[in-house]
Amino acid sequence: MTDEMKAKREKLFSSPKNGYDLVDQAALEAMEAYCETYKQYLDNGKTERECTDYTIQLAQAQGYVPYQRGMSLKPGDKVYRVNRGKSVMLAKIGRQDLSHGAQIVACHIDSPRLDFKPHPLYEDSDFAYGKTHYYGGIRKYQWVAIPLELRGVVVLRDGTVVKVVLGQGSEPKFVITDLLPHLGAEQGKKPLNEAIPGENLNILMGSRPLGQEGDSDRVKLRVMDLLHEKYGICEDDFTSAELEVVPAFNATDLGLDRSLIGAYGHDDRVCGYAALKGLFDIDVPEKTAVCMLADKEEVGSMGVTGMQSAFFDTFMEDLCQSQGVSLRVCYESSFCLSSDVTAAYDPNFAEVYEKRNESRVNYGLGICKYTGARGKGGSSDADAETVAYVRRVLDNAGVVWQIGEMGKIDAGGGGTVAQYMANRNITTIDAGVPVLSMHSPFETVGKLDCYMNYLGCMAVYNA
Repeated sequence: MTDEMKAKREKLFSSPKNGYDLVDQAALEAMEAYCETYKQYLDNGKTERECTDYTIQLAQAQGYVPYQRGMSLKPGDKVYRVNRGKSVMLAKIGRQDLSHGAQIVACHIDSPRLDFKPHPLYEDSDFAYGKTHYYGGIRKYQWVAIPLELRGVVVLRDGTVVKVVLGQGSEPKFVITDLLPHLGAEQGKKPLNEAIPGENLNILMGSRPLGQEGDSDRVKLRVMDLLHEKYGICEDDFTSAELEVVPAFNATDLGLDRSLIGAYGHDDRVCGYAALKGLFDIDVPEKTAVCMLADKEEVGSMGVTGMQSAFFDTFMEDLCQSQGVSLRVCYESSFCLSSDVTAAYDPNFAEVYEKRNESRVNYGLGICKYTGARGKGGSSDADAETVAYVRRVLDNAGVVWQIGEMGKIDAGGGGTVAQYMANRNITTIDAGVPVLSMHSPFETVGKLDCYMNYLGCMAVYNA
C-alpha cells in the first residue's frame, strides 16, 4: 500500500483506538488517583440516601452551602439543595447570567436492589426470613447465595428517623438461599428469569430461638428482639421504613493489571461521581454549571424524588429568579449531558450485540445518540447538531470517546433521564461509562472509561 493510500485511509476511515494507546503516564497516574476516590464514593453510598449524604459531606468540604430561596448569587458561588434526603442538585454560578443557559450533567444515584416489604419478617420451619420486593430490572438468580447487607431508615411514629446499617464490615451478613444441584433438576429446566421467583427472594435473618419450647415464632422473636435492642424498633415500624437489601462487598480492582473496577452500583454512581467531582474541579465557568443527582431512574424516574419531579424545575427557577431571568429562556439555551451507563460489548455474549455499533471497555466515554427499545421507544434521540457539538467539546478537551448503541435492535433496550430533560426543551444527549454485567450485584467497568467520563463532565461544564 502506498503512502498516499495510507494517508487517504487514515483521513477517510474511522479508526477507534484503545484509550491506553492515546494517553500519557501523567494521565494514567491521574486516572488511578481519581478511581481511588470513586471507589470510596461507592463504599460510602450503597443506597440513594447514603449517596446523598456523602455527596453533601463532600460538597460542604468544597465550600458548597445550602441554597435558600431569594439568596443573592454572584459568579463562583457554590450552592446545593437536597430533595427529601434522596436526591440532590448542586450549582456553581457562572460569569454569564442564566439567560445564556446552563451547562447541566444529570445522573441518577439509585441502583437495582431488593426492598423490604411493609410486613417483611416471618418464621418458617425455625428460620426467620425477611420478605423483599425487587426494585428495578434485576436478574433474580444473581441475588441468591451471595452475602447481603440491610441498609436504610426506619421512621418511628413520632417522626424520629433511625438509620439502619446491618452487615457492614465484620458484622454478620444475610443471604438468600438457593436450591442444591442434587435436587435442582426441575429448576434447571426453567428459563433463567423463572428459576428464582420474585416471591422466593426472602433473606435468611436467623435460626436461633428465644423463649420456651412450644412457644410460637421463637426465631422471629429473637430477630425482632435484637433489632429492638440495637435500633429501638418494633415490628409495626417496618410499615414506615425504607430498608434496602444490597450486596455485602466493597469496590475492588479487577484483573492482574488492576485495569478494571468491580462493584455494586456502577449504574449509575460511576456517572454520578464523575458529574460531582467534575463540578468540584472546575474554576468559575462561563455558564452556570449544574449537577443533578436524581432518584428513581431504575423504576421510570417517577415520584417526588425522580427526574420527572418538579424539584429540578423549582431549583432552576429559583436560580433564574435570583438573576431576573425567565426559566423558559434559560432552558432553551441550556445543554444537558444525560450521563448514564451504557452496555459494554462482551465477547462472551456476542450474539446480542451489533459489534460495529457497540461501546467497548477502555475506548473511553460512550456517547449514545438514542437509547430506548426496538424502534427507539422511550428515547429523546439527539439531533445531528447536538452530536457534532458534543464531538467538538470532547475533542477540544482531549477526552477519549466513542459512540454506540445498547445491543442489537430487537434484543432489548434501555432508558435514561434524557427524555425528561429533552421534554423541558433542554438540548440533551446521553453519554456514560460502558459496563459489563450491568444490573448485576457486581458490575465491572474500566478505569480509563471512568476517568474519561469525569474529564467529559468537566468539558461540558466548561463549554
